[in-house]
Amino acid sequence: MSAARILPFDEFAIAEAARLIAEGKPVAVPTETVYGLAADATRGDAVAAIYAAKGRPSFNPLIVHVPDRATTERLADLPAPARHLADAFWPGPLTLVAPLKPGAPIATLATAGLPTVALRVPAHPAMQALLAAAGVPLAAPSANASGTISPTRAAHVAASVGLAIPLIIDAGPTAVGLESTIVAVDQAGLRILRPGPITAEQLAEVAGLPIATVPSDRIEAPGQLLQHYAPSKPIRLNVQAPRHGEWLIGFGAIAGHASLSPLGDLGEAAARLFDLLHQADASTVHAIAVAPIPNVGLGVAINDRLARAAA
Repeated sequence: MSAARILPFDEFAIAEAARLIAEGKPVAVPTETVYGLAADATRGDAVAAIYAAKGRPSFNPLIVHVPDRATTERLADLPAPARHLADAFWPGPLTLVAPLKPGAPIATLATAGLPTVALRVPAHPAMQALLAAAGVPLAAPSANASGTISPTRAAHVAASVGLAIPLIIDAGPTAVGLESTIVAVDQAGLRILRPGPITAEQLAEVAGLPIATVPSDRIEAPGQLLQHYAPSKPIRLNVQAPRHGEWLIGFGAIAGHASLSPLGDLGEAAARLFDLLHQADASTVHAIAVAPIPNVGLGVAINDRLARAAA
């Protein structure tokens, strides 16, 4: 396959993407979190094309993106606490894992054969436009080779999977920069399967239920593999000063070669994390170092991504 076309986000790009999705092909599209690799979630062949483009293991389920909560209610059984979370955080960077309804038209490959489905209503206008134009739920993991650094720019997508897909829609850098928080909900409580932009404190305040942040010993959602989001170079974490041959990603008072946030703002740090990992990985040095990040609020999600990148 030739290199993917990169089109700026407009009506023509969305129409082209919808046409390719109708043919069963995956396309790259921005969301508010990272760029996603979207295909028809109701077709096994289309979902298989995502796995092939990413080199992703088929036991790792995909997030299914839908335009609104009404659509999720047709696909899954949302318990009351999940509906409260949906009302508070959708559209936005929250994924809910809930029991798949009997007969729901989601390809088994998208759920990795599990009895549950991971659902998200995205906020980005490009993904919402594509959902409307395609008219089907879209399975959309991050648009990069499996296990590598997630893409927050169209150029990241092109460098990683640009030879495996036909189209990339370019809407500039993503605003949030970290993948969605993934939560499994039942009447007893919440389990955070993947930390993300919606923090445990925010979830607890809305749901009024206890929260377990330790995932189970089986893969229930994306982002639970021990090694994930990884550059090609080794990473050392919680570094005050770099060793010879290390590219230091700074934070706060530690400037580094480039900083996630000179002012120590965790929101800015999350938005810049993958971009700086890409820069460090493309540099001429042999290793990457990262300054300490406070493990509170959004810092929990940042440290989760760094720990998996360094595994």
